[in-house]
Amino acid sequence: MRVLVLHNRYQIPGGEDVVAQSEKTLLEDNGHSVAWLEVSNDDITGLWSQIKTAANTIYSYSSKQRVSEIIASFKPDIVHVHNFFPLLSPAVYDACYEAGVPVVQTLHNYRLLCANAEFFRDGGVCEDCLGKVIPWPGVVHSCYRGNRAATAAVTAMLTLHRARGTWRDRVNLYITLTDFARQKFIAGGLPGSKIVVKPNFLHPDPGFGTGAGGYALFVGRLSQEKGLDTLIAAWKHLDGKIPLKIVGDGPQTLQVAEAAQKVPGVELLGRLSKNEVLALMKEALILIFPSLWYEGFPMTIVEAYAVGVPVIASQIGSLSALIHPSRTGIHFRPGDSEDLAAKVEWALAHPAELTQMRRDTRVEFEAKYTAEANYQQLMEIYQKATE
Repeated sequence: MRVLVLHNRYQIPGGEDVVAQSEKTLLEDNGHSVAWLEVSNDDITGLWSQIKTAANTIYSYSSKQRVSEIIASFKPDIVHVHNFFPLLSPAVYDACYEAGVPVVQTLHNYRLLCANAEFFRDGGVCEDCLGKVIPWPGVVHSCYRGNRAATAAVTAMLTLHRARGTWRDRVNLYITLTDFARQKFIAGGLPGSKIVVKPNFLHPDPGFGTGAGGYALFVGRLSQEKGLDTLIAAWKHLDGKIPLKIVGDGPQTLQVAEAAQKVPGVELLGRLSKNEVLALMKEALILIFPSLWYEGFPMTIVEAYAVGVPVIASQIGSLSALIHPSRTGIHFRPGDSEDLAAKVEWALAHPAELTQMRRDTRVEFEAKYTAEANYQQLMEIYQKATE
């Protein structure tokens, strides 16, 4: 097949960028021709650029023209959009529609339903805009980057394209990463017949680890929705019973650095490369995932399963289904640091059960999250979209 892949990269690299690149490589490795159009938010500099971006978020004629030209020259069988926000805009769907090329859109987050794409506000889950024709609460609360004007631009984009039927008529098939996300998008108005579930995957296979390091590991953005406050508070309760290595950076970096100086066992390693993270995971005893929001499909969990690390995670959103209690990990109550500490203590007191979980997580990876399994799913999705 000839596949045109469109992706808008954020300024802070994340899982969406990794998945988009991984799927491109997966297609090329299996003999398909791939045209790759990627734009970056790094290009948004200065006040005038921000004003222009706000307008283009709603509809970018230049992006439509650019995609139309690529379609005319490359002649793709299908267009796969990973992220159109904010620079590409939904205008790219029109370019594909007018050229008669089917579109698949991966929904990595909740942008089509929520201005900040996370269903998260003031430290907890917020669904105030879910199902609303005009998601006005987001504007009231300045949900996009704490900026009311910017949020208004995002809300205008969502409202306009819902009204003109862009989401319904211009996309042949949507991919959600979990069934939880699929149900949210159906509740938000997308037709269920157009939404299929395909998880993320990991390639190459890093291989099974040993877990001999005897430490707990957190990998992710250091921000409120990731549950860092809960994590630090739990380690205060544990009082040095097990070391905790924290990998990542973000708005709470300073707060975590201060905690690393005061809380027994806490160590901040900062941002590391993928290979460095995988090396740490192979030696970790457990992975801690204390998120407070509806995660998409964290690559960190796929990586943990690949190397055989059980996950102690919040029982919230997709995490409720991704973690299988007593088989691939343990759930705790979201935001409850004492419950998290208790679950860590249970893991430390049950080494035999933890060893069995290590084997089970690897089995889970081999069954669901390899490149081979994902490629077959992707081809079935493309076939369905082109019918």
